[in-house]
Amino acid sequence: QVQPVESGGGLVQAGDSLRLSCAISGLPGSFYAMGWFRQAPGKEREFVAVISWSGGTTYYADSVKGRFTISREDAKNTVYLQMNSLKPEDTAVYYCTAGRGPTTEKRTYDYWGQGTQVTVSS
Repeated sequence: QVQPVESGGGLVQAGDSLRLSCAISGLPGSFYAMGWFRQAPGKEREFVAVISWSGGTTYYADSVKGRFTISREDAKNTVYLQMNSLKPEDTAVYYCTAGRGPTTEKRTYDYWGQGTQVTVSS
């Protein structure tokens, strides 16, 4: 069974950094893009970042471009999200995902983690 497991969330102040990790076990086959989405209270789940299976292609939401960096370590089946210069509007539950891509559309992703809370205070 495929189970992405996120870690690294927490409560920080504006301007701080956090690094999220997600270990994904049990993927059938290879060549999966891995990504991050987030969902704030009362809002739709939105795209944050994705990295292709080769690591050669990355996409970011405009709201995080220049502040967040996605990377992957295939030997550990792990994807990371380095988040710098955090803002209160980054507060959300962050979900790790894997699927055929890379795309920015959540309907194209097959596997989702349970999420990790990130709270940024002003």
